[in-house]
Amino acid sequence: MAEIVKTTPIRFINPVYEITVPAELKPNEEVSVYAKLPGFVQHLYVDRGDRVRKGQILAMLEAPEIAQKYMSTKSSGLKVYNDFLFAKQTYERLIEASKTNGAVAAIELERAKSAMESTNAAYEASKSETNQTAQLKNYLRITAPFNGIITARNVSVGALVGTASGVPLFMIGQAEKLRLTVSIPEKHAAAIREGIPARFTINSQPGKVFSTKLARSSRLLNQQDRSLVVEFDVDNVSGDMQGGDYAQVTLQLQRKEPSYWVPVKSVLNTQSGVFVLTFNNQEIKRVSVKEGTRLDSLSEVFGNFGKDDNIVINPSEEMKEGKHN
Repeated sequence: MAEIVKTTPIRFINPVYEITVPAELKPNEEVSVYAKLPGFVQHLYVDRGDRVRKGQILAMLEAPEIAQKYMSTKSSGLKVYNDFLFAKQTYERLIEASKTNGAVAAIELERAKSAMESTNAAYEASKSETNQTAQLKNYLRITAPFNGIITARNVSVGALVGTASGVPLFMIGQAEKLRLTVSIPEKHAAAIREGIPARFTINSQPGKVFSTKLARSSRLLNQQDRSLVVEFDVDNVSGDMQGGDYAQVTLQLQRKEPSYWVPVKSVLNTQSGVFVLTFNNQEIKRVSVKEGTRLDSLSEVFGNFGKDDNIVINPSEEMKEGKHN
């Protein structure tokens, strides 16, 4: 008696399906604030948890050698400026005197002009040096780079700080806007599209659902875990959420083109690989497949199929390829 092979037509469709993946909420901007110059902490104006505005003074450093250098360059600049004024006045007087024939030799006029130009160049160089020293003095004022929250304060008054120490004075994070960072598995990466909406929950507020939409994508797969990193911008003006929360993100995806789908129980997992059996014209063929996603009782498969293939519903390893009468 011939064996009855139960089949179903393969489905070539493009359904909307849903996935849920873990994610992390991070501050939109987060930086370590270092001292550009070595110096001692003279004053601290903020502490952990304080909200700060862009440009707000966070700390004041003390570096006596910088102040001394500034006073020295400023004093030198004043002397050079007076020399320039004297040379300029001398030149202008000689010009006035030269209007009388024979009163001033041409060589004297040229010498006075050269002296004025030389002292002017020295004055400009002195101004540049004074401005540079003044800028160094400004570096002793540590300010906030953007609106945010002080998440860490690592120094105390009197501490010696600077880039050589390797320790940041503060950590600042932006809390009014957060980034929801998600790693999308490779098999779903092609279904990510611009502006895709998302729902998410966070562990610290169970039962509450938030919504957002895709802001940016890395566009390239991470070579280490074969995932696509995408980010969603999350407004947090109310302060309900906090950077560092873990989240569960639910996305509704759809591929750019239709793909083949078969019943989940039609996928045969063996030691030699994953297969689906086709049964066309009384002949069984074993097709090697790679599984995609699952939707209810259907599984997405990628392999050498045709749109008119019939799929064996309950395959087994005992089923042999070839004609079945």
